[in-house]
Amino acid sequence: MISIKQVSKRIFMSLLFLGALTTTFEVVSGLEMKDIRDWYSSSEEKATIDEKEVNDNSFRFLGLTFKSMNSEPSVATSISSSVEAVNKDVTLEDAIDWTRYPKKKVVATGYTAGIESTGKQPNHPSYGITYSGVKVKRDLYSTIAADLDVFPLGTILFIPGYGYGVVADIGGAIKGDRLDLYYETVADVYEHWGKKHLDVYVVKVGDGKLTEEQLTRLNEDESMQVFRQQYIKNKTKS
Repeated sequence: MISIKQVSKRIFMSLLFLGALTTTFEVVSGLEMKDIRDWYSSSEEKATIDEKEVNDNSFRFLGLTFKSMNSEPSVATSISSSVEAVNKDVTLEDAIDWTRYPKKKVVATGYTAGIESTGKQPNHPSYGITYSGVKVKRDLYSTIAADLDVFPLGTILFIPGYGYGVVADIGGAIKGDRLDLYYETVADVYEHWGKKHLDVYVVKVGDGKLTEEQLTRLNEDESMQVFRQQYIKNKTKS
């Protein structure tokens, strides 16, 4: 049985061994245990400071990012807005790649609602009323006459030099690949159009009907108002 004296002796010898080991380490490395404790404490403190700096820099970066995002102007998605932002003078013909649409060669003339084109006087009950039932209109989307076997009612065409034409009318001489484009006066027909052979682009094939509501909706489409204002401006000048 191990006596208390023997246990005490072993503990004493262990402490002497640890003391000798510590002294040897300090002599070889040139470091004291206090230095090691101080180094460890400073390392923890530095790590805490570095972590705080990283967090501060991260929040600062995020703050600048959000500030930059909030200050960036929103990107316009409508045709009119994007064109207006680049150049307010860009025309409808230049703003859209019309080669994406089917094209058809036609002979286009101009007509009015008057007696010279329709044989009707202003007091006639159907004066200015097209075959579709809508009133003649010269606007960004204008009413035009066509052969309904070629272009059904409601068909939307883009006609270079004229603009959008919506098939709303027919005419005795308008057969095959011929169009009649509506103008408000005879003087406008002669000044702005006359008779032309040209390619037109089929934007949408009609379903055989056209209403005033549909025509109004086309002309009041918000995304097209820049081009509509250009038309109104040019119309005022002429």
